Amino acid sequence: MLNAIANRVIHNDKHHTTRNGLLDRDFAQNEHKSWKIKNNVCGEPKFMTSSPRSSEAIAPKRLNFLTKLAFGAGDMGTGMTANLVAFSFLAFLTNVAGLSPGKASLILVIGKIWDAINDPLVGFLSDRTRSRWGRRHIWMLMGSIPFGISFGLLWFVPGSGISENLKFAYYLVVSIIFFTTYTTVNLPYAAMTPELTQDYDERTTLNSFRLAFSLTGAILGLVLGAVMAQLIPDDPRQQFFVLGVTCGVISILPLYLCIWGTRSHVKTGEAALQIEDDSDANLTVKQQFKILLNNRPYLFVIGIYLTSWLALQITATIIPFFVVNWMQLDSFFLVALAVQGAAIPLLFVCSAISQKLGKRGLYGLGMVAWILIQSSLFFLQPGQTTLLYALALAASFGVATAYVVPWSMLPDVIELDELRTGQRREGVFYSFMTLLQKLGLALGIFLVGQALEFAGFVSATPGEAPPPQPESALLAIRIAIGPLPTICLIIGLVLVYFYPLTRHVHADILLKLNERKRQAALDKEQEAN
Repeated sequence: MLNAIANRVIHNDKHHTTRNGLLDRDFAQNEHKSWKIKNNVCGEPKFMTSSPRSSEAIAPKRLNFLTKLAFGAGDMGTGMTANLVAFSFLAFLTNVAGLSPGKASLILVIGKIWDAINDPLVGFLSDRTRSRWGRRHIWMLMGSIPFGISFGLLWFVPGSGISENLKFAYYLVVSIIFFTTYTTVNLPYAAMTPELTQDYDERTTLNSFRLAFSLTGAILGLVLGAVMAQLIPDDPRQQFFVLGVTCGVISILPLYLCIWGTRSHVKTGEAALQIEDDSDANLTVKQQFKILLNNRPYLFVIGIYLTSWLALQITATIIPFFVVNWMQLDSFFLVALAVQGAAIPLLFVCSAISQKLGKRGLYGLGMVAWILIQSSLFFLQPGQTTLLYALALAASFGVATAYVVPWSMLPDVIELDELRTGQRREGVFYSFMTLLQKLGLALGIFLVGQALEFAGFVSATPGEAPPPQPESALLAIRIAIGPLPTICLIIGLVLVYFYPLTRHVHADILLKLNERKRQAALDKEQEAN
C-alpha cells in the first residue's frame, strides 16, 4: 500500500496533465482572478503555461556558491542548540538536575505555550521592520548574544540544597528566555529564503545548504557531548555546563557570517519584491492567522511538516533511553551521529532527486523508506548492535527528506498568497512554521516524559550506572521508538499525496505575478507621464 501511494505521488508530480494537475491549474487561475476582483484590476492577462519567451523573461537570478554557503551557515548554531535540547535535555533534567520525568517534560510544554505567542509576534514585527540592516538581519543581530548566553544557562545545575520546585522554576524561566531569543534569530533567518530567490529548484538547493549546516551544527554538538563525556566522566553537572557554554559561544558566530554574506542579496530581494506599506500591513495577528487558514496548500504544508517533525522529535527524544536502557549500550551519541552524519550528504542527493521527481515524489520515496525502517526498531533485541547501526544509517535518507521538502514547499505557498492578496507575508508564514517545529519538539518530549513517568521509569543517580527498568517502562520505550513515529510518517505520506502545488503550477503562479508587476510598472510609468 505504501509503495502504491509513493508511486502515485511520483507519477502525479512528473506528469502534470493528470486530472489533479488540471485542477491545480484551475485553482491557481481562480486565486489570481479573486485577487483581480478584490483589487479592481482590469485586463486579465491570458494564462500562460509554456511560452519560452515568457519563462526566459522572468528567469530568477541564480545565487553563487558563496552566498548559498553564507546563508546555510545561519542555521548552524540554531541546529546545534535545538538538537542538543531534543536529544539530551530530558535526560539531563531527569538524570543530572534531579527532576522527575513528568516535571521535566512539563517545562518544555510551558515554554512552547509562550512560543505560541512570540513566534507569530516576531514574524508579524519582522515583516514591518525597517532599518539600514533590512527587516531580517536586525533581528538576528539583536538576538544573537542573548541567544548564546541563555543556552549556556540552560545546562547549569543550581546548588544541591535547592528544592525540586525551585529547580523547576529556574529551568522554566531560563527555557522561556532561550526559546524567545531562539525565535528572534531563527525566524527572521528562515524568512529570508523567498527574498534571496524566486526559483523553484533554487529554493530546494538553498534549503539543502541551510539544512546541511543545521545538521553539521547538530552533529558538532553531539561530537562535543561525546568529547566532554570522555574529558569529564565523573562530574555530569560540570560536563553538561561546559558543553552548554561551549556550544552557546559557537552558535553565535555563524549568524554573523550569514548576515555578512547575504546582506546585499537580501536588500536587492526586498526591493525586487516591491515591499511597501499599505492597508494590508495593518492587519492584526488574528486576521493574519485567518489568512493562513484560508490558504489550502499551506494547511497541507504545515500538516506534512508537523507529522514529519513530530516523528523526528519523538525518535530523537527516546533514542538515549532506547540505546542505553533497552539495547544496553553505554552511550547513545554514536547512534545519533550515525543518523545525522549520513543525512548531510543525502541532503544534496535529495535536492537532485527533487529536480527529477518534484518535491512530492521525493517525499514519497523518503517516507516509505523511513516507515519501513522506523517500524522495524520495535522488534530489535538487545545484542543486535550491528543491525541497530545499520538501521540508523539507513534512516538518514528519510530524515534528510523530512528536513528538505516542507521548508522548500513553503516559499511556493507564500507566492500563492501573494497572487491571491497582492501582499507578501514571509514572516507570518515562517513564524507559524517555526512554531510548529517547536510544538513538535515540545510535544515529542512531553509525550515521552509522561509515558515514562506513567510506565514507572526509574531515574538514574548522577555518576552511577542506569538502574534496571520495569518491563512496563521498557515496553513504553519500544513503542515510542517504533509505532508512534511510524503513525506520524504514514499521515504525512497521505497528506503529500493531495498537495496541489507541483512545479508546473508554481511556474504558472510566477508568470502571473510577473505579469502583474509588469502591468503595475507600466501603470506607474503612465501616471508619471
